[in-house]
Amino acid sequence: MGSIEVYRANRKSNLLSDADAAPVEVYNAEGRSPYVLTCEHAGRKVPKILGNLGIYGRHWERHIAWDIGAEAVSRMLAELLDAPLVTQRYSRLVIDCNRPLHSDEAIPPVSDGTEVPGNIGISEQERIERIEDIHTPYHDAITRLLDEREQSKDVTALISVHSFTPCLEAKPGPRPWDLGILHNRHEELSRHIHDALEREANHLQFTFNEPYSVNDDEDYTIPVHGEQRGIPHALLEIRNDHIDEHRGQREWTDMLKRVFETVAPSV
Repeated sequence: MGSIEVYRANRKSNLLSDADAAPVEVYNAEGRSPYVLTCEHAGRKVPKILGNLGIYGRHWERHIAWDIGAEAVSRMLAELLDAPLVTQRYSRLVIDCNRPLHSDEAIPPVSDGTEVPGNIGISEQERIERIEDIHTPYHDAITRLLDEREQSKDVTALISVHSFTPCLEAKPGPRPWDLGILHNRHEELSRHIHDALEREANHLQFTFNEPYSVNDDEDYTIPVHGEQRGIPHALLEIRNDHIDEHRGQREWTDMLKRVFETVAPSV
């Protein structure tokens, strides 16, 4: 696979010390696939100064901390497709990089019924630091990559890779889908993916805009980098118990590779 680049904020940080990891990794920036992959909830890191946000034990293994299996699938897919990939390394509990900054869920005080003490009553300055040190560098990296491809006149489609839990703790009930294909105003790429899945994986239960949908008030990557830029885009939500181990990750990656190779001429 191509080179790995890491990005930090271009300023002295009160949140991230030199001992903390950079928030963003860009893999294979020169990849020649028409697809650019992003993974907003790839990691579970927390800045050392924030401790564990008051969350203990099993909660760091749950979907509230990260998208289980999404990073592994997106990395494997980037390798197989020769696609660029941008990943965010800090936990969505620190700041959710797929949320607009006005959203209450950007720095959630509660997530799926679990209180996050380290997010309650934070100051405006602390909020700004999380935005400037984690959220902004992540989206700047995506913008930089897409700008470069636009300048080079490369055909580009944006795919945001996520996973979802089959059962919420706060709102119990079945979420039976294996895969959700999400979009908002523009559905063309989602429909191409759906048609390819019907040929490649009709044993799976997949649909549009489940268990979530994309909108301006609750999402960031697709509205900002896909819709506003006017490039084809889709957000994939894979059920996380399918990709919580290597075997499932490989199976899903191989299947998605076939799907995207089928769809690519239509992008």
